[in-house]
Amino acid sequence: MSTEGTFGAPAAPRQRFRPLLLIPAALFVLLGLVLAWGLTRDPREIPSALIGRAVPAFDLPPVQGRTLGLASTDLVGEVSLVNVFASWCVACQAEHPLLMALTGERRVPIHGLNYKDAPADAAAWLDKLGDPYVRTGADRSGRVAIDWGVYGVPETYVVSADGHIAYKHIGPLTRRDLDETILPLVERLRRESQGTRR
Repeated sequence: MSTEGTFGAPAAPRQRFRPLLLIPAALFVLLGLVLAWGLTRDPREIPSALIGRAVPAFDLPPVQGRTLGLASTDLVGEVSLVNVFASWCVACQAEHPLLMALTGERRVPIHGLNYKDAPADAAAWLDKLGDPYVRTGADRSGRVAIDWGVYGVPETYVVSADGHIAYKHIGPLTRRDLDETILPLVERLRRESQGTRR
């Protein structure tokens, strides 16, 4: 029996179809689809597992030079904002004038959670730029921020009057964020809490 092909060349051995070779290709396509989907998402809209849950229990001392620290028990009784900030955070500096303006408007109390900051640096930063916070908690280790699910600074949370996290904003706030999302939510939560007290 001859092993030569039609034109005198040796016949190539028949390749067997190997389904295992498709697995890397399928994984590559799947990874590409996941990455493409991720690129369409707004990174400030990362869902938080804590939405609708009670604020994690914590008790922090005040930032140096301040008298009022921040604890979970301070976040019960009225709708408020908790702003996670640090003196070393450039984006925090960008949003700070907006927080100062909001404090001047007296529309919602703002509490500060100072994240992994040197005490003197945090105090100097607030002394220089102004202190928009009713209370500030110094989270030197970052443990409380981890319990809150903080991805990075700045982040701002809306806390309902019953001490539950109602909303999480990642990144620096803008006036549009306040006017279109956060302040309407604050007003709605206030109406709801007043309705339950009657």
